[in-house]
Amino acid sequence: MYDYVRPLLFALDAETAHRLTLYALGVAHRSNLGRFVAMPPADFPADAFGIRFPNPIGLAAGLDKNAAHLDELGALGFGFIEVGTVTPRPQPGNPKPRMFRLPAHEAIINRLGFNNEGVDALVRNVEASSYRGVLGINIGKNKDTSNERAVDDYLFCLERVYRHASYVTVNISSPNTQGLRDLQEEATLRRFIETLREAQERLGSQAGARKPMLLKIAPDLAEAELDGIAQVLRSTGIDGLICTNTTVDHAAVAGDPRGQEAGGLSGKPLFARSTEVLRGMRARLGASMPIIGVGGILEGSDAAEKLDAGANLVQVYSGLIYRGPQLIGECVGEIRRQRGAAHGG
Repeated sequence: MYDYVRPLLFALDAETAHRLTLYALGVAHRSNLGRFVAMPPADFPADAFGIRFPNPIGLAAGLDKNAAHLDELGALGFGFIEVGTVTPRPQPGNPKPRMFRLPAHEAIINRLGFNNEGVDALVRNVEASSYRGVLGINIGKNKDTSNERAVDDYLFCLERVYRHASYVTVNISSPNTQGLRDLQEEATLRRFIETLREAQERLGSQAGARKPMLLKIAPDLAEAELDGIAQVLRSTGIDGLICTNTTVDHAAVAGDPRGQEAGGLSGKPLFARSTEVLRGMRARLGASMPIIGVGGILEGSDAAEKLDAGANLVQVYSGLIYRGPQLIGECVGEIRRQRGAAHGG
């Protein structure tokens, strides 16, 4: 069905199409027409961070920033959903237009800038939802909060989302909030993560349930920077890693009319670099730390390649824009096929 709808959506600007798609999914879900949208795949369980996932294919943060569409997205068959990025206070994000499709490259450039309704609105939406699957909540800082005070914003969000999340992702890698990626510097990151880890353990004791904490990193890091991040991850005892966010390197789309728009590039051109970072971090961290691979998954074989590179789970976002919900089942099916072949099934 999506193959017929996509040309209509692509005739609209990207952000309008995004809102319309989520609205239509909601209508279909409430009308019990979900079977015409997607056929959820059969379970193919995966375990990571002490959590059992129905399948290893998740929705990346950014598509449902305010957790306002959990029920309809959950019905599509994801093994898990990550919402956000959410900030302590509502903020409008960057001026529009701020999201651009590059169809010739199966890519998207966005400079949204953590546009969201604030953490209290997200929590209300989660509480009102019927979704009971695995839920990741991605947290960030407000644009006008300095890096010196950034940890306070993350602590504020962590405390408010903790009991509602299956896991929490710390996002310091978006290219669209000025200076945010500076928090990935080794010494700064160590102090930052240690503070959040103390809060995580305190909140876990209070709630009677410890929730995993993950760090999401950028693909635009030098090898020495990745070495430093790996050391911090090991020494602080953080639960996992997400590789990667969008890239500021637009060389792969330089000839496209939209290729020089400011913002983070996602989709097919991101696949090679994000997978390279994933593979490198797996080598640095060994087998024990779970990693979620994200970036440029447009077909089932891409998801399988992420797992081969060292991911325990994968997430999709831009691929959904180009392929629609059928991508979820295709990814699960290809991983199932390859795993079965590897075990003589």
